[in-house]
Order: sequence, then C-alpha cells, then structure tokens
Amino acid sequence: MTTGSDASHWDDVYDRVGADRVSWYQTDAAVSASLIAAAGPVGSVVDIGGGASVLVDELLTGGVGDVTVLDLSPQALDVARRRLGPRAAQVWWLNQDVRTWRPDRRFDLWHDRAVFHFLTDPADRDAYRTALRQALQPRGYLVIGTFATDGPTHCSGLPVSRYGPDTLAGQFPDLEVVEARRVEHVTPGGTTQPFTWLLLRAPGRHSGLA
Repeated sequence: MTTGSDASHWDDVYDRVGADRVSWYQTDAAVSASLIAAAGPVGSVVDIGGGASVLVDELLTGGVGDVTVLDLSPQALDVARRRLGPRAAQVWWLNQDVRTWRPDRRFDLWHDRAVFHFLTDPADRDAYRTALRQALQPRGYLVIGTFATDGPTHCSGLPVSRYGPDTLAGQFPDLEVVEARRVEHVTPGGTTQPFTWLLLRAPGRHSGLA
C-alpha cells in the first residue's frame, strides 16, 4: 500500500515497524480475493502498491498465471519475493511510483488496497487515472479499497483522503460500479479501520477515466 511520499519513507516504516506489524498487514487477502473472484475469471492482474501483501501468493495459488506487483518500496517487494521463494520467478515485480508509471501493456484487473487514499493532491489522482486508463483492458475491472469516511485521517505519518462508496465511484466516472462493500480491518495493534471497497468495470472501449 505504498505511495504518497517517497521510497525512503516506506522503507523506513518497514525497518522500524516490521512487515507483519504495519497497520495494513493482514494474514490473508480475503476481501480482495472475494472481489476479484466476483469479477469472474481473469488472466492478468496488476496489484498496485502490493508490496509485501499476501495477495500475490493467493493469486498464484488460485491459478492466475500473469501477476504483476508494483510498489514504491523496494524493501516491501523484497519481503514478498523472499516469502514466495522459487514462485517469485512467476511474478513481474515493478519498483515504480504509480503516479509516474507508464504501463506498456494492459491487464484484465487492477487491484489497489490503500494506495489511492494517499493521493490527496488532485494532480496525483489525475496521474493515477492516467496510468489506470493505459493499463486496463476494455471491459476490465478495478478493485479498490480506501479508508471510509469515518476511517483514519492519517496513516504512517501521512494525510489521507477518505471516501464513501459514492465519492469513491465519483473518482472513476467512466467505470460502472458492480459491487460496493464496507469492511472493517483490524490492525496488528488491535485498532479497527473502516474501509470502502468497490468493484468497478470499464466500458468496452476507453473514454477518459479522468
């Protein structure tokens, strides 16, 4: 879930806190996996800010043969590669900032758990949508989770933007909402963080996403 500052900020968070103690840590990616399954069979997935997340493990185990993990923090990516061992060779690893990344291919599904809410600057959100527009297949899917309107105002020392289902959907006006959920994530420290989750579908051909 790493963007919103620079790589050194997030590497420092992993160093100080530990990959299994950061607030966004989860032992499984059940919500993400459920929404991805609701999209139907997908051949390719890009996990934005995937870092050390276990979603990549679950995608590989579930038979998704084309998985890309993008993260600003090289340390977060290293955690996931070490955990996967030989299976890491089956994954495309991108040490990139989604705001400046220019995809050279398209994906069936774009997944983002807790990256977009760090983009408090409208220009950064525009840059995110530019990358999304370039990366998502026509009729492809976006699975996105952000802090809900009653969620935290800051995370790891950075301010965040909070969204309800309607306001989050409004950030992607050319995508159709398929499903919306409210989920309460319990951090390793025992704090409850309300999230808004959406599954959205792109039109048959691209028309802006701006």
